[in-house]
Amino acid sequence: MVAYACAACSAGPQAAASQSGAQDPVAPTSLAEQIGSTRNARVAVPAPIGEPLLFLVDDIDSDVQAELARSAPNVRIIAGLDATSALQHAAQARGVVASLVTPEFLANAPQLVWIQAMSAGVDRYSAWPKVANGEVVLTNLRAVHGPAIADHAFAMLLAQTRGLRQRIADQNEEVWRREVAGPEPIALQGRTMLVVGLGGIGSEVAQRAHGFGMRVIATRRSDTPGPAFVERVGRPQDLLAMLPQADVVAICLPLTDETRHLFDARAFAAMRPGAFLINVGRGPIVQTDALLAALDAGRLAGVCLDVTDPEPLPAGHSLWQRPEVLITPHVSARSQLTGQRGEALFVENVRRFGAGEPLLNVVDAAAGY
Repeated sequence: MVAYACAACSAGPQAAASQSGAQDPVAPTSLAEQIGSTRNARVAVPAPIGEPLLFLVDDIDSDVQAELARSAPNVRIIAGLDATSALQHAAQARGVVASLVTPEFLANAPQLVWIQAMSAGVDRYSAWPKVANGEVVLTNLRAVHGPAIADHAFAMLLAQTRGLRQRIADQNEEVWRREVAGPEPIALQGRTMLVVGLGGIGSEVAQRAHGFGMRVIATRRSDTPGPAFVERVGRPQDLLAMLPQADVVAICLPLTDETRHLFDARAFAAMRPGAFLINVGRGPIVQTDALLAALDAGRLAGVCLDVTDPEPLPAGHSLWQRPEVLITPHVSARSQLTGQRGEALFVENVRRFGAGEPLLNVVDAAAGY
C-alpha cells in the first residue's frame, strides 16, 4: 500500500449492519462515502467480538495510522510487512491488504474475513477460492482513480489530435516549424465519443468529453441510467452497433472473462475509419494482433495506450515504433488527488470493519469487479 497524505478521512454516519445488499440510510457526507459504492455491501465480521481485529498492511503513512487509531480503536494494525513476514501473522489475521496475500497465506489464515485491494482492478484476486465462494469479502478502490485517469486519457488524446508529439520534438531541436507532415490537427467539439464501460472511470471520461463539446454515448453492464451528459447508454451486446458512430472510443472496462479480447478483429472492423482508440482499462481487453492489423490497414488515426498486452511492453515490440500509437506505462492513476481519495476510502472501510458495518466497494467475485 502506497503511503499517501491522509485528507478528508472523517468517518461517516453509522450504517445499518446487514450481511448483504445493505444501503446507508442517509446521504453520503464524507469523501469516502461520496466515492465508495454500497452495491453488494457486506459486513465482514459483526462487532463487537470481544477482541481486537488484526489487520495487516504493507506500508502506511503515520498520519493515516493515527487516524485509524482514532476511528477504529478495536482494529489492531501491523504495518511494514511483505508477503513473507505477513505469513507469521496469517493465523490471527482477520483482514489484510491484497498485496500481502499469496496462496500460502490463504491456506494459513483460517480467521480471514476481509481483503482490501489497493487498486480498482481485481482480476488477480477475484478467482481466489475463499473470495470466489464468498468466505472472504474482497473490496477494491474503484472510483478512486477516476479523475486522474480521465485527465490522463484526455492528455493523451489531445497530444494525438493536436499533433503535440511533433511540436515537442521541434521544441527539443529549437525549430520554429508551423507546417509539418502528417494529419491536420482536429478539434474535439462536435465529435462523438463512445465510452466502453460507464463506471467510476468511464463516467469521469464521459464528463470531460462533454466538457469539450463532444456528443457522448456509452455502454455499461447494468441497467443504471446514465448521467445527463451521456446521450445514450447501451448494453455490452450493443457495442458492435455503436462503434461505427464514434470518432473516439475510450475503453474503461475491468478485465473479466467477458471483456478479455473484446476488441478483436471484428470490433476494429466495426470502428469508423480514422477513429481514435484510448485504452485505460486493462491491456488484454484489446487483442494486440488485431490492433496491429488495424494499424497496418490504416483504419485508426491514433491509439492511446496506458495499458498493453503484454505488460510491461518489451523492447522491440511492434507497438513501440508505431507513429500513430502513444504509450504510457500504466501510470494514468498517479496523482496527489488519487492518494487522498484512496486513503479516505481505506480509512472509512477500516472504520466500518471495526464497527461491524457494511464495507464499501465490495467486489462481485462472479462478475469480476
